[in-house]
Amino acid sequence: MTETINNVETLFKEALERYRNGEAVSTLIPVFKEICDRSSKSPVAWTCLAWLYLLENNPKKGLEAAKKSVKLHAQDAQAQINLALAKLESGSKGVRNHIELAQQIMLVDKDSAKEVNESIEDGLTRKPDWKNLLRIKKWLDE
Repeated sequence: MTETINNVETLFKEALERYRNGEAVSTLIPVFKEICDRSSKSPVAWTCLAWLYLLENNPKKGLEAAKKSVKLHAQDAQAQINLALAKLESGSKGVRNHIELAQQIMLVDKDSAKEVNESIEDGLTRKPDWKNLLRIKKWLDE
């Protein structure tokens, strides 16, 4: 059991490093999907998978993964942002609640705020004209 957990953690760290090194999102989605399958209670893995789906213009799957990450850890600002973004991208309602909760979390947790801002910048680097991410960035800055 411990060996399986260590293998999943190693796989996650390696996949995250590959993402940071600029590897194509399309090649990383199956890796993060496997991580989520093997460690289904990991909110951070679901948060990453949701982000990758959103980067790949797959809001339906992004919404599913984002819902799972928020269900597992509702106090994660990035998970809330991903869910808001997935709802915007898929035309779903209820976006504002997630933005407001993320703002509250970021107000209290400066590390979380830094991570969200870095994630937004990363998203805009990878998809410069990402209208819904730009909307979220504007809302967070209000």
